[in-house]
Amino acid sequence: MSATLQKPWTIEQFFAWAENQEGLYEFDGTRPVAMNGGSIRHGIITTNIRAVINARLGGSLCSCHGPTVAVQTIGNSIRYPDAVVTCAKLSQSARIIPDPVIVFEVLSSDSGGRDRIQKLREYAAAPSIRRYVIVESAGVGLTVMHRLAGDDAFTAVPLSAEETLHLPEIGIEVPVGEFYLDVEFDEPSAD
Repeated sequence: MSATLQKPWTIEQFFAWAENQEGLYEFDGTRPVAMNGGSIRHGIITTNIRAVINARLGGSLCSCHGPTVAVQTIGNSIRYPDAVVTCAKLSQSARIIPDPVIVFEVLSSDSGGRDRIQKLREYAAAPSIRRYVIVESAGVGLTVMHRLAGDDAFTAVPLSAEETLHLPEIGIEVPVGEFYLDVEFDEPSAD
């Protein structure tokens, strides 16, 4: 049996290739991975996250970006989170956010396993990321993964619509409901 082993791509090769593609791709450290399109609801939630975070960061060195700028995680993986906060000085031509502090991923119908397992491991291995927020899109709710002082492991805290997301890393708080402004959820079917 003869199998040809391909050398894994570099980040530079990935970016050069991705520039000529339609759609958005992430990079798992060896090969590109297509990202599926999201729903209108997903887009509204993503826009709300960036808007409410940036409104509270006015005058701060920190800023919220996404989903078209990358975060580099372990093994040279390139991810495009729905929102990412950094307090580092940015070059407007940069493709990768330096020193991400907080990452938000809005769940899609097909991204739950990837966001809750694979990306959780990758974000946990990136020392600058202090908080990873998984945002539900089928209903209101967050799973907040954060590092306790002096600990490298994430601790999970679920938040509901009536609670507040505390982001001490950037000195702000956001009521969870603000991430869901103008979002309509499907009515549950009566059985």
